[in-house]
Amino acid sequence: MEISGNTRLIAHLGYPTTTFKAPMIYNPWFEEQGIDIKVVPMGVKGEDYAQMIPSLFRLTNIVGALVTMPHKVSTCDLVQSLSPTAQIAGACNAIRREADGSLRGDMFDGDGFVRGVLRKGVQVKGARALVVGCGGVGSAIAASLAAAGVDTLALFDNRTASSEELAKRLRRHYPLLTVQTHLRNPKAFSIVVNATPLGMNAGDELPMDMSAITPGSFVGEVVMKSEITPFLRAALERDCQIQPGTDMLFEMIPAYMEFFGLPEVTPEALRRVAKIDY
Repeated sequence: MEISGNTRLIAHLGYPTTTFKAPMIYNPWFEEQGIDIKVVPMGVKGEDYAQMIPSLFRLTNIVGALVTMPHKVSTCDLVQSLSPTAQIAGACNAIRREADGSLRGDMFDGDGFVRGVLRKGVQVKGARALVVGCGGVGSAIAASLAAAGVDTLALFDNRTASSEELAKRLRRHYPLLTVQTHLRNPKAFSIVVNATPLGMNAGDELPMDMSAITPGSFVGEVVMKSEITPFLRAALERDCQIQPGTDMLFEMIPAYMEFFGLPEVTPEALRRVAKIDY
């Protein structure tokens, strides 16, 4: 479908935009369905972000915004209301304008990740999970793992305050959950998650010591630079079940559609028409 005066926009906000995958998933599906909406990458640096958001949502044809690195945490201070998930995560990756003109933020990274895990038949309830990286996406995954009933949740971030603050929020909302911090040894964890940017650039170190991981563990990735990152390749060498970062993206899009008031879609339908390349 060509862009016309009737086209509505979903802004995809982040920096840099070169790794964005969402336009190659949403737009082919919108075109197939005859829906005159385009997801448009919009590169915005951190120092310009707060000023840009109010102006963006003055556009009359804006449907909403997808938010990615490095803006997921700072977005929370730029909207007037947050979903419970976004409050726990301390981050949001979706913005919409309400009928009264206020902005609402929500967070779907964690839901997308956990839905992918469950669809692969992994037992989440009662599991021991390790999340390395407690920024926006890692916090969301931790929150959704807690909601799905894990027994123990270990958190690690190089920024000690990030993991400690997330731990406090989790304990407040899930008092029966065992939360540990300052631990990134994957031994004895059945679910292990890399929620750091490590793997986006050639030569990045691995986020943890993969020689310590328990064979057969479930290992999930958030980096979408390639389908099989060095982290996932190391997990496969340890006979682990894996989940690429793109799985999380496909699983969360149906929740985005509902949030924006758009037609329902399944991950399978999105995969059929997606034009992702690496």
